[in-house]
Amino acid sequence: MRKISSVVLVHGAWHSPSCWSQVACRLLASGLDVRVPELRSVGPAAGGLAADAEVVRAALAEAPGEAVVVAHSYGGLPVTEVAARAGNVAHLVYLCAFMLGPGESLLSAIGGQEPPWWITSTDGRTMLPDRARDIFYNDCSDEVAAAAAAALQPQSKASFSEPLGAAAWQELPSTYVICERDNAIPVFAQEAMSQRARDVRRLDAGHSPFLSQPDEVAALVRDIVAAAAG
Repeated sequence: MRKISSVVLVHGAWHSPSCWSQVACRLLASGLDVRVPELRSVGPAAGGLAADAEVVRAALAEAPGEAVVVAHSYGGLPVTEVAARAGNVAHLVYLCAFMLGPGESLLSAIGGQEPPWWITSTDGRTMLPDRARDIFYNDCSDEVAAAAAAALQPQSKASFSEPLGAAAWQELPSTYVICERDNAIPVFAQEAMSQRARDVRRLDAGHSPFLSQPDEVAALVRDIVAAAAG
């Protein structure tokens, strides 16, 4: 029986590690080591996909033992880029995340056209989401949604256009979690990407179940950890 010691939680675009706090606390209480890296494409640094991949690689290098990696939304890209080379990843979880192949970028995956709710900065380097309450937090309470929306930061435009050079899911076992009330990534798009995963789960949730359903997300991760351990 394998020993899965760690969980690495990777946030998506515009967000920060704090979005995972409720899930992380529940996993820590289960005795797991939890790492929540801070992607460099978010905030004033405005790094690209390569910088984010390096952050994920460093987090995996520091994680004790074998790890389950959970990626949300854009976070699926840097995880996909580096997880197979880390050497200690037992399982990948794509939580309504972009599960793409080599040569694909987030922008190309959505047809090459920016959706109208991406608001580009005056210098053209970053963007912020419009209507975050409806798109990201439609199943959250007003209080939770307001706090989450207020914490959003600019996202590097380059991170959405840089293509992947590798696809970890081609080598590692994976689970795709479809969120059925997601207003950011349509369910049909999630279902298409989920065909690349070995296992598919579903949550009756919006795009941010770590905020609206932290108990369910933590339970799902614990279940995957147990299954990966054999």
